Amino acid sequence: MTHIDDLASLGTSTWLDDLSRERITSGNLEEVKASKSIVGVTTNPAIFASAMSKGDSYDSQIAELKEQGAAVDDAVYAMSIQDVQDACDIFADVYKSTNGEDGRVSIEVDPRISDDHAATIAQARELWNKVDRENVMIKIPATDESLPAFSDALAEGISVNVTLIFSVERYKQVIAAYKEGINRAYEAGVDVSKIRSVASFFVSRMDSEVDKRLDVIGTDAAKALKGKAGIANARLAYQVFLNEFAGELPTGAHKQRPLWASTGVKNPEYPEDMYVVELAGPNTVNTMPEKTIDAALAGDGLRGDTLTGTSDEAQQVFDQLEAVGIDLADVVAVLEREGVEKFVDAWQELLNSMATRLK
Repeated sequence: MTHIDDLASLGTSTWLDDLSRERITSGNLEEVKASKSIVGVTTNPAIFASAMSKGDSYDSQIAELKEQGAAVDDAVYAMSIQDVQDACDIFADVYKSTNGEDGRVSIEVDPRISDDHAATIAQARELWNKVDRENVMIKIPATDESLPAFSDALAEGISVNVTLIFSVERYKQVIAAYKEGINRAYEAGVDVSKIRSVASFFVSRMDSEVDKRLDVIGTDAAKALKGKAGIANARLAYQVFLNEFAGELPTGAHKQRPLWASTGVKNPEYPEDMYVVELAGPNTVNTMPEKTIDAALAGDGLRGDTLTGTSDEAQQVFDQLEAVGIDLADVVAVLEREGVEKFVDAWQELLNSMATRLK
């Protein structure tokens, strides 16, 4: 038993927030899965941009795509889809043993279309069909324009990871969209027991933005609140999860689990497993870069369920943040805008690099 196994016993599944051709072909992904109790994988544009810009693992496929005259976007997705298919196959046994709850591998729609409902649902369908694995999850951002596409995808039986959630208010919209989509699927005769979804709530980015503002304020009261906003935000979201999913869902339907994303600490002064220890509890997922997984494995261990019954304390943190001058609404607005922009920038960088290689 490891600390990751202990985390699972509390109800938190650990997924690896990384994927590359090198991890797959070298056997590393299989090894990490077996030795570190990893039960799923998440990807994003930045992860694929990093993977495809290093080494020679993609060279042979790039040569084939060049020979075929593939467009840049098509080439990038062809390589991403192959990686996701292979990872899905590696985690197929976990998918089967957990009845579809875990063993999931995600692939994200083009972040440049996050403000286009029609384009988002069209690409979600395309990726779902091209990957052609039951345990894939299509990642759709929680923007105003893409949330209806999330509902549409669920209604068609597509499992979805809703990403880039930074606030409780946005999370409530995600849950409403989830319930709408699941109900539509059920009414259309879709087997809702096959549909799974997670809501990716970003944690460390909240601390990075709030801590920066607390340093500017500079008072002792402000500095005492550093490193508390991200955890408090997630704990308030968890209470929303408990409240909103206390009622009935259509027969066979599953609760949409909260997923803690961006759980690698950005501030080296914080414990590397801080967002693991402080966000452990039933019906959750924590997707971690391998460095954070290793920190959790090597750490002092967990403190039990650190989510249930913590909402009052979390609200006190938010009240204190506002009292010292933190505009939380503005923090969220900045994070939502920058969240999409960062993925767009990473994707564009990848496309530019691939265009050069295809020439």
